[in-house]
Amino acid sequence: MGAAAGLVAAPGFVRYGQAQSSEPIKIGFQCHRTGIGAAYGRWYDRVTTAAAKRINDAGGINGRPLEIIIEDDGTDPKRGAEVVEKFANQHKVDLVYGTLFSHVVVGSAPAAGELKIPYYVVSEGYHVASGKMNRYCVQPGITDVKAQARSMAPWIAGNLGKKVTLVYPDYAFGHDHRDFFTPAIEAQGGQVVAKVPIPPTETSFTRYFPQIPRDTDVIYHVMVGPAVLTFVKEMGEFFGSGGPQLFGFIDSLEAVDMGSPGLEFLEGSHFWEGMPRYAQPDQPDYVTAYREAAGIDENGASVNDAKDVSTAAHMFGCWETLNIIKASMEACDYKGPDDRAAMIEATEAMTEMEAGPDHPQGKKLFNGKIHQVFGEQSISQVKDGKLEVVHRTSIEDGATSPRPIIRQCRSKTSRRAAFAPHPYPLPASGERGMSALRLSHGMARRFSFRSFHESAFVNGLRSVFSPRYA
Repeated sequence: MGAAAGLVAAPGFVRYGQAQSSEPIKIGFQCHRTGIGAAYGRWYDRVTTAAAKRINDAGGINGRPLEIIIEDDGTDPKRGAEVVEKFANQHKVDLVYGTLFSHVVVGSAPAAGELKIPYYVVSEGYHVASGKMNRYCVQPGITDVKAQARSMAPWIAGNLGKKVTLVYPDYAFGHDHRDFFTPAIEAQGGQVVAKVPIPPTETSFTRYFPQIPRDTDVIYHVMVGPAVLTFVKEMGEFFGSGGPQLFGFIDSLEAVDMGSPGLEFLEGSHFWEGMPRYAQPDQPDYVTAYREAAGIDENGASVNDAKDVSTAAHMFGCWETLNIIKASMEACDYKGPDDRAAMIEATEAMTEMEAGPDHPQGKKLFNGKIHQVFGEQSISQVKDGKLEVVHRTSIEDGATSPRPIIRQCRSKTSRRAAFAPHPYPLPASGERGMSALRLSHGMARRFSFRSFHESAFVNGLRSVFSPRYA
C-alpha cells in the first residue's frame, strides 16, 4: 500500500455488485509512520489492513468495499491537523481514524470539528471523555488512561506498596497518568511521594533517578518513545536488584523484545497490558484468530521476523474501532457525507460490546454521552523473561461517572445533544437523522427516529452513572 492510498482488496469482491453504490467507503488513516510513534504506526497499519481485509471478505460495509487511505502525520500535532484537512478536502474520505499519540489528537480534533468529519481515535488519552474535544471526536475501541490508572491502583496498593513515585513523559499522556493515578492511589490509602516528569525528547535518564525518594515502595513508570529501552536499562543499572518494586505500563516496552540485554532486572516486576502480548494458555479461539490475522506469533512478534515485536497492548483498538465504524454505518444505512451526523449518532447509541471476533480484547461498555468506551485490563508479571497475566480487572474497576458536559442545541429537524465545549454542533441530517439525545436534570431520555433499543441504551447510561462507577 502506498503512502497516499491503497484499496484493501479481498476475495468475494463480486458481492459488492448488489450494493446501491459500488463506490468504496473511504477511511482516512492518520498514521504515525514517522516520529516518536513510528513503532506503533507500523503495527496500527498492519492491524488496520487485517481488519479491513476481514470486513471486505465479509462483503464490505453496506455492500460497498472499504478503502483505507493512509497519510503520515509524523506524530506531530501541527502536521496532524494538516492531514485531517487533506483527508477531507483532497481525498474526500468519509471519516478519519486511527490516531494514537494524545498531543496529535488534541492538535487534530479542532480541524475535524471545523470540517464536520467524524474522527475515530485509538489513543487512550482522556481528552475525548473530558469534553475538551468536539462531538465529531469519538474513542469507542480502546479505554482511556483515567480508567486504566483507576483500575490499577487497588491492585498496586494491595500487592506492591502504598508509597509511589511517578515517572512519566512531560506531555498530555504523562500528565493524564499523573493527574488520575494520584487520587486513585490516595483512595486506596496510599500516596504519591514524588513526581518525575521527563521531556519526551530525552535520550539519557540517569540524572532523573536521584529525584526518587528512598522511602518509595513502588516506581510507577509510563515512558514511551524511541528511548524507552535506554530508560529501562538505566533504571536497572541505577537501582540494581535492591530498588523499589516496579509497576510499568507496557507502553515503556511496546515493540521491544523482553529478552533484550539489560532488561533482566525486570524479572518479577509487573506491567499493565491492554491486551496480552504473549499468547495465554486459556485464551479463547477468537483471540487466537485475531492474533493470526494480525500476524503475530505466541511471543507477540511478527510471524515473519521474531525481532519485530508488536504493540499488542494497543493495536487491538484499530481492529475493534473499524468493526464499530462498520456497525455504525450499517445501523444508519450510511450512504455518504450527508450521513456523517447519523453515523455519529449511531455510535452514540451503542452500549454493551460483547467479547468475540469483533472485540477480541474483551467485553466493553460504551458511554455515548462522553464518547468513551470502558473495558477490562490485564496486569502481567515478567516470569522467565515473558509476560504472564496474573490479574484481570473488571469494567467497574476503571469506569468513571462522566462530568455533565452535554448541552442542548436545536435544528429544524431534530433536537440534538452537543458536547460542551462544542463550537461545532452536528448539522441536521434530515430524514436520515438517527436520533436525538437530551439530558435534562440528570435524567436521560431517548428520542429515536429508528428502531434502536431504547431500554438497552438508557440502562447502559444508568449503569455508568451508578454509584459504583463514581
